[in-house]
Amino acid sequence: MKRPNIILITTDQQRFDTFNKFAPSFLRTPNLDALSHRGTVFENAYTDCPICVPSRISIMTGLPAAMHGMLGNGESSKVLNHENTLPAALRKLGYQTYAVGKMHFSPQRARHGFDEIILIEDFFLEMERSGSPLQPMRSGLSQTGLEPSMSTSPETMTSTWWTAEKSAEFIRERRDPTRPFFLWTSFSKPHPPFDPPEPYYSMYRQSNIPAAVRGDWLEGERCPESFKRSQQQQSFDLLSPEKIREARSAYYGLITQIDHNIGRILEALHEDMVELFDNTLIMFTSDHGDYLGDHGAGGKKFFHEASAHLPMMLCLPKCWENKGWGRRVSTPVTLADIMPSLLHAAGENNDKTAKCMSLIDLARGTEKDRRDFVVGVGPAGNQKNGMVTNGKWKYIWWSEGGIEQLFNLEEDRLECHDLSTDKSYKKILDDMRGILVSSPEAQAGKMVKNGKLLVSPVRKETEIERRTQNYMAYDGEKSGKDVRH
Repeated sequence: MKRPNIILITTDQQRFDTFNKFAPSFLRTPNLDALSHRGTVFENAYTDCPICVPSRISIMTGLPAAMHGMLGNGESSKVLNHENTLPAALRKLGYQTYAVGKMHFSPQRARHGFDEIILIEDFFLEMERSGSPLQPMRSGLSQTGLEPSMSTSPETMTSTWWTAEKSAEFIRERRDPTRPFFLWTSFSKPHPPFDPPEPYYSMYRQSNIPAAVRGDWLEGERCPESFKRSQQQQSFDLLSPEKIREARSAYYGLITQIDHNIGRILEALHEDMVELFDNTLIMFTSDHGDYLGDHGAGGKKFFHEASAHLPMMLCLPKCWENKGWGRRVSTPVTLADIMPSLLHAAGENNDKTAKCMSLIDLARGTEKDRRDFVVGVGPAGNQKNGMVTNGKWKYIWWSEGGIEQLFNLEEDRLECHDLSTDKSYKKILDDMRGILVSSPEAQAGKMVKNGKLLVSPVRKETEIERRTQNYMAYDGEKSGKDVRH
């Protein structure tokens, strides 16, 4: 079989409930809708460490964060080289490998196996050198906040438009027509600041925007101290419902802008020849979500649905016999499944990633064994936290203070009701805790000792200390220095 072209499209900080069946009815994403109708949607896709760099390294290596060792935003070159990566493996199979957009590699110009990378930093350099008084990222808004604003530049001067333009340019002009290609298109939105241009800024301001939810576990001793600290460090818990609504409206606008620009990439595939589109595999996902005011929080890094549950879709080539089009898969999957799956599509089976699921087999319904649970391990400030979920139930462990949470996702998708202290669910709680304790991820993440989850003391600090210690990370991307959390 002819090896397919592969396009991996990722967004930054896009919640699961902005895609497919979980999305609000008013949200306009015609291109992603069309791809998902003819592709396979993974309804229970998760990041095992909901932070930018760990998630991206999992895509690049096919390893959970606890296994590749990067549990926070750090220097990618400490765990990535030029050989054991997704693009390097595809190059060995004869692929031309090209990346456009936000890679979050450090040092920035590290290629980690790609033939060529056009970085989001290049976009800002182009804008600055253009001499135009209209410059992106000049809003004065934080890259870690929830305050929205209209873009300071028109759409054709936004990073979303530029990322799609450079991707389409590669397809039209820069690809080698004698080789299959791997293109990673990495949008830097809808990550804050929430600053869509018109018409996207105004598109949803009159819509029935879902209100932020508030869990019953936020009061008293059941609220994890790590979570409360994150709320207070940027005073997310003090934002009014009106401000959160405006932020969500702008966030939805950014997602629709991305969707429309994905359409420009698809158009470039169709322009050359029908055969090019018909022999191209397209995968879409994000690195993590955003609380968007839910539970009085913003950003990500914890394992609640708003942060850890991802949109994910795989559209197999039209020329394949068993395409799996129109399938909806409930088996839990992770970002670490992407590398072995794309190598599978390219014709290689990799024993090193045998513990991962083949998304190709899941899409076709030919998988031999289905995964029952996914496990996550990540930081919670200077502490560790963990997750076990099968998409129906979720267990979360907070090492600071030794707090447990249990949620019935089928009845309580946004996790408003913690069932961990309800004796009726003790067996489920014990079973899921046991899965975390015995998991290789928890062992590698040093969360377990003598068969028990480690408990760390609660850090002593006042509320005023928390509310006054945070650096807001203003306009860091503009200068080429990525200071986002």
